[in-house]
Order: sequence, then structure tokens, then C-alpha cells
Amino acid sequence: MSIESQEDLAGLRAVGKIVAATLQYMLKSVRPGISTGSLDVLGRRFFERSGARSAPELTYGFPGATCISLNHEAAHGIPGPRIIREGDLVNIDVSLELNGYFADTGASMCVEPVKKDLSDLCSASREILMAALRSLRAGRRLSNVGGTIERESKQRGYKVIRNLSGHGVGRALHEEPFNLLNYKDPSDRRIAKVGQVLAIETFVSTGADYVYEGRDGWTLKTPDRSFVAQFEHTVIVTGDFPVLITA
Repeated sequence: MSIESQEDLAGLRAVGKIVAATLQYMLKSVRPGISTGSLDVLGRRFFERSGARSAPELTYGFPGATCISLNHEAAHGIPGPRIIREGDLVNIDVSLELNGYFADTGASMCVEPVKKDLSDLCSASREILMAALRSLRAGRRLSNVGGTIERESKQRGYKVIRNLSGHGVGRALHEEPFNLLNYKDPSDRRIAKVGQVLAIETFVSTGADYVYEGRDGWTLKTPDRSFVAQFEHTVIVTGDFPVLITA
């Protein structure tokens, strides 16, 4: 979607605030011994107090309120009985709907005691997302974002997951423009426009450059058991640095 009124802006800010707060609450609740299912219940209770609804559950019938992925899982992990253990890499992806508006965010973290290689991966993915956002401006090609993610990842010795991408968001969880890739696609000539609402996300990997769908029909995993750190913000395109709705 594109922002067309103050009502649109207020609606997005409202849902973005809840999404961001839910993610931070869940990240702070991560500890060794908690199950991903229990963590998901905490997240649901938190956002439902504000009247928001789980976007993946609402849109796709996803079997959970949020997506929680561990270690060699890159995305769409189903919350359940799995226990989070010391040293795990945990990714939490929160997307919510409120009064017809949608926002999407995500972050990866390391469980104490932190492994340096995973900590470095998380820091890199977070920094690369901010670099990508600095490259996103109205009048420039959307593919600049993917080019930045790919270049910055390579410079740090990492790869990007090529079959996962960012997307438009706002009136639906996923909408045009689709396939905001993590790498440069010279054939993508789409231009960023003022007011566009986008979910920009990094999928930075220690080895694999693609993921496959697990037997549960949802969870996306690396084929070589490498690690992936994802970070994501919903933003509004401007002529300068974008407005971060989920900051």
C-alpha cells in the first residue's frame, strides 16, 4: 500500500507500535528451558491486550501466533514443545493486524552463553538491514536494497538466502511489491515511491544460499545446517531515510 491519508499513517503507526513492543517483550522472555510454544503464548497474550490479531494465523492459517525459528531454521518455525537451550540462535518474527492495517518485524538473538560466531552473525545482519534502509529512497530502484544486502554480506564473509525476500505490506501481510530480494537483480527496474509501505528484511547466512521447506509444510531450513540471522522492519519510503514503523 501507499500512504494516502493521515488515517493511513495513524493506522500503520498504531499496529507498528504493537508489533515492535511484542517483539521486544518476546525477546526479553527468551531463556534456556522455555519452549517455543510457551514463548508464543506470551506473545499472543501481550498483543491481544491491544486488540491486535496474528497476521500469519489470520491470513494463512499458520499454526501459531508468531513464527519462532531455531538454529538451522531460517523462517516460519512453528511454535511448539521444542525447548530453547543455552547457546541457541533464536529468530522471532511478529506480524499483526489492527483495524485493517498490517505491520511485520523480526529479529534474531543468541541465548546465553553466547557463541561469538553467532553473535557476530546477528550483529552483521542487523547492521546490514540498516545499510539497506539507507539505500532505500524514493526515485531509486528497489533492487538497490538487495544489492546493498548482498554486497554488505559478502564483505563480511557471509552469504544471503536467495529464495527469501522482503515484500509490500500495509493492507495485507504480503502485497505488491513482492520479491524484494536479498541480492541485486539487474532486471528489476521497479522504482521506490514516496509513501510506499515495505517490509525490508535481511536473511544473512553462514553458508547456505537457499532454504527448503520442512516436513511440517511451514518451517524453512538450510540444507547444510548453516545458520541464518534475520532482521526486519516495516517502513514508509520517503525522499530520505525511510520512516521506521516498527522501530
